[in-house]
Amino acid sequence: MRILLAFLISLAVTIIMGFLFIPVLRRLKAGQSIKRDGPVWHLSKEGTPTMGGILFIAGILCAVLLAGIPALRAGDHSALSMLAFSLIQGAIGFFDDYMKVRHHKNEGLKGTQKFLLQLAVAVAFILLLRYLGFLSPNLYVPFLDVTVPLPEALYVVFAAFVILGTVNAVNLTDGVDGLVSGVTLPVALCFCALAAVWGKSGQSLFAAALAAGLLGFLFFNFHPAKVFMGDTGSLFLGGAVCALAFSLDMPLVLVPLGIVYICEAMSDIIQVVYFKLSRGKRVFKMAPIHHHFEKCGWSEVKVFAVFSGVSLLFALLTFLGVRGRYGL
Repeated sequence: MRILLAFLISLAVTIIMGFLFIPVLRRLKAGQSIKRDGPVWHLSKEGTPTMGGILFIAGILCAVLLAGIPALRAGDHSALSMLAFSLIQGAIGFFDDYMKVRHHKNEGLKGTQKFLLQLAVAVAFILLLRYLGFLSPNLYVPFLDVTVPLPEALYVVFAAFVILGTVNAVNLTDGVDGLVSGVTLPVALCFCALAAVWGKSGQSLFAAALAAGLLGFLFFNFHPAKVFMGDTGSLFLGGAVCALAFSLDMPLVLVPLGIVYICEAMSDIIQVVYFKLSRGKRVFKMAPIHHHFEKCGWSEVKVFAVFSGVSLLFALLTFLGVRGRYGL
């Protein structure tokens, strides 16, 4: 019942916020600046309100605080800790968006600044989860149903690497109307189902609120988008996905479950490395890979449908791959 309540609260608040907040963003002229080296057809989106991630962040915040009251009173702070981590990541994104809007350029925080902030937050979150008892230095391997113990220090390094990689991969996925929302929705639903089966009420509540917030946001962000989530939203989402994986003590589940994020990040890395090694040649027509398919003639709606479909397929496979952990 609490899961359903969280879903409904998050969905309702996100949609209401959309109708109220998007006009405010327009009046403030908080429009997105489009990269000149991106797809030329994206230039028509110049000026579309950004920082729209605030819509679903508000929905998730209300859902966790309202539907999660009984759990908080009982001493279960899992949903609150995941929300706090996601909010801090979102705050980094908000400052980045603010810098872009203020200077009317698609340049915000410097890469080093963003990296150091995210690294500090990641390490603090891992240590907090260890303190609260949600996380162990043992890696659960999906599909094989085995656990590999790691030294504490090595685990912290590994965890920080996974968090930084995932958060920024989710951020890279946000390049086509509705794409990162459509891709992350099955991820959230998978985490919700896994947490519910395992009896982790805080995690299932947070995941349900996340799924509902994304569903509500798609009402405004599906092509043609009326608002973009900006780094405010995409970094929050990356933080939320990582928070769920680590609070359920199975970060390696992000490999199959986050396959689209991985492909997006790897396509960008491959493109840059090959460009430098080959002195100007490219593997893809444009990176990240969603732009490659756009260059191949795919519409934004087709990119959204195919990538979201792949994410849904791997979400189902992931659920099957960890069922042994839950005795299913």
